[in-house]
Amino acid sequence: MLERINNLVNYSLDDKRYDWYDWVMIAVVFLSLIPLTTHNEYAAFKYIDYVTTAIFVVDYIIRWSVAKYSSKHKDWRAYALYPFRVSAIIDLLSILPIFLYLVPSFKVLRSWRVIRLLRVGRLFRYYDPLQVIIDVFRKKAEVLLTVVCFAVFYILITALIMFNVEYESTGDSHFFDTYWDAVYWATCTLTTVGYGDIYPVSAWGRAISMISAVVGIAIIALPSGILTAGYMDEMNERKKRESEEATTLDDGKAR
Repeated sequence: MLERINNLVNYSLDDKRYDWYDWVMIAVVFLSLIPLTTHNEYAAFKYIDYVTTAIFVVDYIIRWSVAKYSSKHKDWRAYALYPFRVSAIIDLLSILPIFLYLVPSFKVLRSWRVIRLLRVGRLFRYYDPLQVIIDVFRKKAEVLLTVVCFAVFYILITALIMFNVEYESTGDSHFFDTYWDAVYWATCTLTTVGYGDIYPVSAWGRAISMISAVVGIAIIALPSGILTAGYMDEMNERKKRESEEATTLDDGKAR
């Protein structure tokens, strides 16, 4: 019985019979976010909070009760360690803000309302394509970290160059009053966002800006290529695994 419940609440690549539960929970997550679309308090939104939070609480308790089926420990340690899982912590934090309504003294903690945004994190558990992306990030973490470190290094160096060149070229800092202003500019330029609120005015500064923009396109393209390749590899691996499991199942039935 508990094993069936575990298959119901926990995503399984091997068993697609319980996909309906994931879709129901995805709908509940989106429903729970509706009250966050306005700063006004409506009675209907309050009841939405009550109902969706109650569902989350039940889901949390059920997952805790079948913790040993998704843990390497098959004894009491599985239940003791479950609350300390990242996913369990996110689930608990997304539930706690309901006390704003239940306990009047907690209403002063208005910032807790934002914590309900953690419910978005539940989508990564219930929606299969997001699970694939998480697996890709996990497998490509070392390569992605290298790219991120290179990007941060490039931002800091480019900002340092621009901060000094602008002052030396014009005799005034203009928009680059502090080094962190230059870091903000370098980040916007590297990511090709380009808000335009901070920009160089000297000839040398504009030349550096053009070089930074061109290099930025190349750096930003690196993670995209890595993730795309990783996503395709992960999908091919899953299809191969499903094919092998289907073949094994057919062989078992034939016998």
